[in-house]
Amino acid sequence: MKLAVVGAGSTYTPELVAGLAGLEIANLALHDVDAGRLEVVGGLAGRMLDRAGYRGELSLGGELDAAVESADFVLVQIRVGGQAARLRDETAPLPCGCIGQETTGAGGFAKAMRTVPVVLEIADRVRELAGPDAWIVDFTNPVGIVTRSLLDAGHRAVGLCNVAITLQRRFAALLGVEPASVVVDQVGLNHLTWVRAVRLDGVDVLPALLDEHGDAVAGEVGLPLRLLEELGAVPSYYLRYFYEHDAVLAEQLDGVPRAQTVAEIEAGLLELYKDPALNEKPALLEQRGGAFYSEAAAGLVRALAYDIGDVHEVDVRNAGTLAGLADDDVVEVPARVEGGRVVPLEQRPLAAELLGLVQHVAAYERLTVQAATSGDPVLARKALLAHPLVGQTAKVDELLEDLLGVPAP
Repeated sequence: MKLAVVGAGSTYTPELVAGLAGLEIANLALHDVDAGRLEVVGGLAGRMLDRAGYRGELSLGGELDAAVESADFVLVQIRVGGQAARLRDETAPLPCGCIGQETTGAGGFAKAMRTVPVVLEIADRVRELAGPDAWIVDFTNPVGIVTRSLLDAGHRAVGLCNVAITLQRRFAALLGVEPASVVVDQVGLNHLTWVRAVRLDGVDVLPALLDEHGDAVAGEVGLPLRLLEELGAVPSYYLRYFYEHDAVLAEQLDGVPRAQTVAEIEAGLLELYKDPALNEKPALLEQRGGAFYSEAAAGLVRALAYDIGDVHEVDVRNAGTLAGLADDDVVEVPARVEGGRVVPLEQRPLAAELLGLVQHVAAYERLTVQAATSGDPVLARKALLAHPLVGQTAKVDELLEDLLGVPAP
């Protein structure tokens, strides 16, 4: 098996390598356009692989074609524009009263507009040099939009997020059981999901979990316990941008942008990574985010490669899974991986209070992909107008000019 990681200069990469080390990979290709970062991060990755007894080939380089040629799997984890662009995504929306966040709302829109064209260029090289059967696993945010763009272009792709596995591990710890015995039934769109059941050995224990550990669960997602009880579900922590909009906006106006904090953490991590004696991921990496990413990624690759039949939480075509959404919408749901296919598990309909928001954001995602691939400013305005965190003409015009340099009509 050959596996390529595009964007391997990310400080996430040691987290990823920790999981991939256990797979039977003959050739691991780490690619990044930033040679300096790749040398530092790739050096640590190599030492970690040596420690784990990896016997395959490890290659580092900035030539995309060499990295993806003949690859069976290509993991994409790029950040177009780096942390500077993220900082702009998080701060530019604030003056007009909009949430600043890199994966949803106006900031997520700006990131998608930069990212989708680049990812599609990468995917075209994968199709040309690795063939149409190569799997593209996207961890690049906004995952739902990026995955939709890949599927719309006919690529063999699946999206991956760490929200579900993070909640699974937290719930298992609260229940005092092994994570493998807990199945989290999380449904919705990427970064717009709700856990409607937590199955322990096949039995839904979500009601008992909320009864016995409600405050801890609510604290994990940053929302009131009363809301979780009324919904009968656990929203992802990204729902706080919707359910607690004004409070979050006030915090952002007074606080330090997450991008600034991450940039400082990354600088510290890169210094640590330079230490030739370091051969494991440092504790500071836990502050970077992306918890359990390595386990989610390795588990999905293993299931795709070896046809295990496991169930994984992934971003795929809806194909009738969630009633009320179009078949070609991209949803984030549990899916069984078998026979070279990723097949969503059957789901009961979403409650009205969930479905309305999901439909709203799904329309925004559809329009954003169209805007990103066409460059049409009218579609861009329609996309932001459709997003429930924006939705006003004056704000749309101001945001497009500030974020993308598109003048108001």
